Amino acid sequence: MLREKIITQAAGMQAELTALRRHLHAHPELSMQEYKTQAFIRTFLEAQGVPCRAIADTGLVAVIEGRPGGRCVALRADIDALPVLEKNDVPYRSQNDGVMHACGHDLHTAINMGCAKLLNSLRDSFTGTVKLFFQPAEEKEGGARRMVQQGALENPAVDAVIGLHVQPYLNYNQIEVRHGTLNASTNEVVLTVTGKKGHGAYPDKCIDAIAIAAQVLTALQTVVSRSVSPLDSAVFTAGTIHGGTASNIITDEVVITGTLRTPTPEVKALVFERVTAIATGVAGAMGGGCVVEIKEGYNPLVNDSRVLGRIMAQAEGYLGAENVRMKPSMSMGGEDFSFFNEVVPGAFYSLGCRLQDRAEGYILHAHDFDADERCLVTGVVLECLTTMDLLENPL
Repeated sequence: MLREKIITQAAGMQAELTALRRHLHAHPELSMQEYKTQAFIRTFLEAQGVPCRAIADTGLVAVIEGRPGGRCVALRADIDALPVLEKNDVPYRSQNDGVMHACGHDLHTAINMGCAKLLNSLRDSFTGTVKLFFQPAEEKEGGARRMVQQGALENPAVDAVIGLHVQPYLNYNQIEVRHGTLNASTNEVVLTVTGKKGHGAYPDKCIDAIAIAAQVLTALQTVVSRSVSPLDSAVFTAGTIHGGTASNIITDEVVITGTLRTPTPEVKALVFERVTAIATGVAGAMGGGCVVEIKEGYNPLVNDSRVLGRIMAQAEGYLGAENVRMKPSMSMGGEDFSFFNEVVPGAFYSLGCRLQDRAEGYILHAHDFDADERCLVTGVVLECLTTMDLLENPL
């Protein structure tokens, strides 16, 4: 039976999957610089007889064709790393100082590579097509958007797309799911506060951009607490502030950058309006000015309940219902998988990777992030079983 073949073959791939992951972990590359990663994946796919093509400069789309006809399902893995100096003392420690797979994308990529090998070996056993997306620049540039724009979901048209992200608060044999909105939209805000430069001894002759910026920042804290309904959610965080050249000079410009996170288009529009009105109003009242630039980033990630239901059913059958957890609330973090499932039905879930010897609370994006590599087999099995379900049974 196909299900048993998938489970058995995946279990036998543990050593290979671990080796793939450790190579990727030792050779991380930042967003849009993933050329060696791309070449490594391509070499592996070609050795399995899986055709692939470059996309979005440093990404790849691989295609496995089963028996003619049927549907098309896509599996997505992100491949980029973070600007983090690794502190783990392990043989597969990053060899690129200052760059690290601190978010688990090495695990995601190894899982997708394992799926490619396994599904290609079974291509005579299923009807339809499987696409494997190796996506660049999730951490920075939104590589998913570029892949969609360049036709990743076409020729053949994808009927459903699934993706996963490792989470260190779950064990390797657990997943976490959520119906509806899973991740918030991410938007960058740049506030350029302007005043009038002059000598620090004569503030009455100047318009102090630093004093204005301080009041603008204080006032913006009321956007979430007083403009957004307490039944909704939003985040405004100022991450940088730059201004001034000397201790005795009143500067005429301060630049503030931050992030806005919102769960719905309606809340996003409200927050955009209030940030602009407050920043320009406060600056104007103090005699200065403020130019507000809001750069829209990733859209909210909203899971398709039909696709998510297939993931849950396969996970309950493989891991047991007790290991399929419901996420109690959405995350204000961003995820550019949203660009895929805005076009076709898709679902995204969390896969456990907690190291048993780590204390509770170790997190993604940290310099000591590492994973229980048994999650690699779990991921391959769930991705492949769900793919077969989606190919065999229409939504």
